[in-house]
Amino acid sequence: MKILTKWLRSYLPELPVSDAQLAEDLTLRGIAVEGIYALGDGNGSLYEMDLTTNRVDAMNHYGIAREAAAIYGVQISPLEVVLPKPRPSGQDFSVRIEAEGACGRFTARVLRGITIGDSRDWFPGAEVATCFDLLEQKKISNAVDATNFVWLAMGQPTHAFDLDKIEGGIVVRRARKGEKLKTLDGVERTLDPEDLVVADHAKPLGLAGVMGGWDTMITSTTTNVLVEAAWFEPMAVRRTARRHGLHTDASHRFERGADFNAGPVASALVSRILLSNGGFIEGDLVDVRVPAWEARTAHRKPVSLALSEVHRILGKTEDKDGITAATVESVLTALGCELTVAQPDATGWLVTLPSWRLDLEREIDLIEEIARVYGYNRFANTLPAFGDGLQSLPWAESESAVRGTLLAAGFHEAIASTFCSAAEAALTAPQPGLVVPLGNPLSEEAGVLRPSLIPGVLAIVAGNLHRDVSDVRLFELGTVFSGTTEKVDEHPVLAFAAVGTLAEQSALHPPRSIEFHDIKGVVEQVLSRFQTRTVYFDRFPSDAGLTPAWLHPYRAARVNADGITVGWFGQLHPTEAAARKLKDPVLLGELYLDRLYKLPLRKPSARDISRFQPVRRDFSLVLDKSAAWEAIDLALAALAIPELVEWRAREVFHDPKIGAHDYSLLLGVTFQAPDRTLREEELQSFQSQIVAAVAAAGARLRT
Repeated sequence: MKILTKWLRSYLPELPVSDAQLAEDLTLRGIAVEGIYALGDGNGSLYEMDLTTNRVDAMNHYGIAREAAAIYGVQISPLEVVLPKPRPSGQDFSVRIEAEGACGRFTARVLRGITIGDSRDWFPGAEVATCFDLLEQKKISNAVDATNFVWLAMGQPTHAFDLDKIEGGIVVRRARKGEKLKTLDGVERTLDPEDLVVADHAKPLGLAGVMGGWDTMITSTTTNVLVEAAWFEPMAVRRTARRHGLHTDASHRFERGADFNAGPVASALVSRILLSNGGFIEGDLVDVRVPAWEARTAHRKPVSLALSEVHRILGKTEDKDGITAATVESVLTALGCELTVAQPDATGWLVTLPSWRLDLEREIDLIEEIARVYGYNRFANTLPAFGDGLQSLPWAESESAVRGTLLAAGFHEAIASTFCSAAEAALTAPQPGLVVPLGNPLSEEAGVLRPSLIPGVLAIVAGNLHRDVSDVRLFELGTVFSGTTEKVDEHPVLAFAAVGTLAEQSALHPPRSIEFHDIKGVVEQVLSRFQTRTVYFDRFPSDAGLTPAWLHPYRAARVNADGITVGWFGQLHPTEAAARKLKDPVLLGELYLDRLYKLPLRKPSARDISRFQPVRRDFSLVLDKSAAWEAIDLALAALAIPELVEWRAREVFHDPKIGAHDYSLLLGVTFQAPDRTLREEELQSFQSQIVAAVAAAGARLRT
């Protein structure tokens, strides 16, 4: 936003520093001045400001002046507006708040005999024409410019209605289904029943806190005006603005929490500017309040603040005296707080919070304000006290093992957003219906907490491929969320993806595309780091509905460790690949680490190399085509013969002579003892055990 130092100095006649020094001091205290531009001819400077969303109180000239007054300990001119005495009316203008959950205060003032014309410098403190010219703000008419001037001056949005076009009185309510409203931008909008509107007794007049209506706007023929200044609940304004795709200066401020007490002052300033061109006030200011909102904003309970806690949190300063009780009182009073001594014999206060600082809620917030205004650069450089040793998370070692395995396999670690769209969540959530929506999402693409890491990993893969990075292998270790908005569960998860080619291994093995079994090998490497009794991979029929929707129904597998599903992997579903414009097959998967971390890590072990000769034996087996090597592997492992040091499938071949439904497997085993040469009778015993084990697994010796 843009701020004029000339305007600031009208509120701070005793400001002792130059514009450049003021900009530096404000920036050091979190009110960032991004640029300074000299305007010349005694007009001071123009500041380009960058303010955080919690400091809506500083998004105006008076708010910045209040900060400067606190920094330099100077007096700020009060916002006082003297209005002419109103003429009596037959009855007060009717204002009713029906939507009390969304509107906390509504003020209305009736002005009659107003002349609509060009803006000028009406009186000291309302130099509308000069300020607008310096800010390059477009001037429209004195009525519209008066409302714009007020929000630039004190941050309170106001609105002026053509009173003669209002039927009856004002009602702040929710829109009715099917109602239509043509807003000031000329667009006719169909209202939602959740929209908050300012209406009369017959029709809606404007979107509350967002934009006024076309039918009651001020024109050159307007003579009677209703000045509105209200306080609307931030979420009600935000939802209405988002539904209609509107972001206005008014909604920007209301969404962040306006000052509950600013309405009457803002209304008086707008009225004073309009009355400078003729006219009079009819009746008193109509001020309707909702006590519950007033208690939550302007009349919050005092916060207890102890000087000892200020010293404990902030520590030593470069000044000899440090932060004294007088410093605390000076800073907080300048910021608008009211302090009363909590106990006569103790150094502490009860602090009444200002209505314009809704971001202040606790003692630590006040301590932060003291440090900020006092100046962070004035604190002594000290190292923080540290008494306890570092404590790793219970799963830190397991996580490190997983990360190291994937890095060694040639994958790069990635970090994606914690949010995803509702459509992506519905596609990838392991448990449908347990997706956690955000109450205040940044966009539709980031509307829910991610139930899976797959959307983020896919977005990064697509981003690389669309930028001509053809070989991508990456993984993410992160947290996923499930449950409801009342109770959110968090779980650690691993997601990985690969696309492209494998590097050339030798002249006999040229580069080739990454395929399903390469990803399966990576999963096996990860699982090998944990002590598991059984690990197997299976899949379900495509029509069973059990395979995740993001996986190819015929090129996917479930990972099972010790009887528990710990993940899925395979090729990305063609439909999803087409939606993301991915031409190459993407292999990816997800492992549920909260289940895997329950297993102990496999401890590496080493044994002396035996000095005795190994003995190798081969077994020619016949198996049914439905039988897998995994059954043989598990059967041999279960024998637990110390001398059986290795077994592997040396050959697999099919021959019609064996049988149409069978295949042959050449099993090679190696025996070796660490302390002796194996005798023939021992080998015969081992071989008999192997034959019995493979027979139990569904294999028979080939004859």
